[in-house]
Amino acid sequence: MTRRRKLRGAIVGALTVALVGGGIYTAAALLQRSERLIMEGCTAAVGSQQAELATDQAANAALITAISVRRGLPPRAASIALATAMQESKLRNIDHGDLAGPDSRGLFQQRPSQGWGTTEQVMDPHYATNAFYDALVKVPGYEGMDVTQAAQRVQRSAYPRAYAQHEAMGRSFASALSGQTHAVLDCTLRSPEQPGDPAALLEELQSEYGSIPSSAAGSTLTLEATDDMAWSLAHWAVANAKEFAVVQVDVDGMSWNRQMRKGWQESAGGGGTVAVTFAEAPAG
Repeated sequence: MTRRRKLRGAIVGALTVALVGGGIYTAAALLQRSERLIMEGCTAAVGSQQAELATDQAANAALITAISVRRGLPPRAASIALATAMQESKLRNIDHGDLAGPDSRGLFQQRPSQGWGTTEQVMDPHYATNAFYDALVKVPGYEGMDVTQAAQRVQRSAYPRAYAQHEAMGRSFASALSGQTHAVLDCTLRSPEQPGDPAALLEELQSEYGSIPSSAAGSTLTLEATDDMAWSLAHWAVANAKEFAVVQVDVDGMSWNRQMRKGWQESAGGGGTVAVTFAEAPAG
């Protein structure tokens, strides 16, 4: 082989390596850009109605509904609570009030000066939600009331009619998160940036639902539940997938996959359990 051919071969090889490396870099850059462009959010599509929430709002909606399930309340109670919290705080645990209630705090903007508890207590979403339900169940016939009427009996708001605008959202998310309707809650999320922690998710889940039989193997947490309870837990896991780096949820022959972004799809999984799979730490 002549010196010229050797030089030509070396140049071609170098160019090939450069092109392959450049292609990989470009593909990685495009992937990162596409991830950044993903609009994260959660939807609950029940019948002809579809409601949307941001991921942090959906996680709070899941908490409010889980506590109603734990207390054995009907989905209507969660629907009223969700519409109320959306009006009062946009379903966010805010640490300030307004001119009408300067000491109002938390998901339900409860006022310590009106006997709802201390500032620290009403800023605790678990305490605030239970306090709301404690008051709601004392309202005779609340299940048959309009959302506005029931919420007003609890909140005593200066703008009682405002709750009605959130009734559809409340019904959709309450129906999904209570497990009354199946495979209807979906979250569009970017890829996880950190590995998931099954123990952390289980701790939060049981703080909201109470004790749930469970077992863990590797990156998968299995929860024992059937029927509506199984779907309540499954939808809860999807609503909390962003915080806990959940990548897949399997229940009752259906699967939600974070990377596929196609909502709930049929799978080979059986009934009787909810399998929650978490992102793993990268190998290396």
